[in-house]
Amino acid sequence: MVNCEKYKPTYVLIALNVAIYIAGAFIGGDAIYTPDSVVLAWGQVNYFIIDFGWYWQLLTSMFIHASIFHLVGNMLFLLIFGLRAEEMFSLPEYLGVYLLGGLAGNLLYLATGVNAAPAVGASGAIFAVFAAALVYDRHSIRQSILGAVIFAFFLFFLNIGANTNLLAHLGGILAGLALGYIIASRRKPADYSTEFRYRNTPF
Repeated sequence: MVNCEKYKPTYVLIALNVAIYIAGAFIGGDAIYTPDSVVLAWGQVNYFIIDFGWYWQLLTSMFIHASIFHLVGNMLFLLIFGLRAEEMFSLPEYLGVYLLGGLAGNLLYLATGVNAAPAVGASGAIFAVFAAALVYDRHSIRQSILGAVIFAFFLFFLNIGANTNLLAHLGGILAGLALGYIIASRRKPADYSTEFRYRNTPF
């Protein structure tokens, strides 16, 4: 298994998100808010995707943030949940959960139709990483995943607020729970024991 510890994908993703935000701030001349031109080109605009086929927005929107506050909040959660997930998943698994979870959330938001407001942010992908790590951890110690599901949705409801893309969050959680369970189910008992020895090593 490719060890995430060697590559630290969480730090790479944070650096990429920050670099893209800085580029957008340079383009728009505003360090606090991302310019509309960047949001419309690289965020998720359902009208453009459905009517003009701008499908790349389903992926690029994960790396665009509306403001410095939006960026800092998301990157803080990515740091917390991402580093934990690195202990559990291989590099392809980690990146797969992140990208597929974010894509699932964006596709769910796309289903709202052409009139939906533009959407940006990595929160769907971050929720996926969180949910996958949560259900994987419960499964790995042979406990019911129901507690993981309940806790994941508890965090979901805590994040309900104005201008929150609830469908992206929901899609990320559902994808993360499913992917985390699939990955955990494919692990052999020997993989778990090695992982636990590694986690419990004091050095």
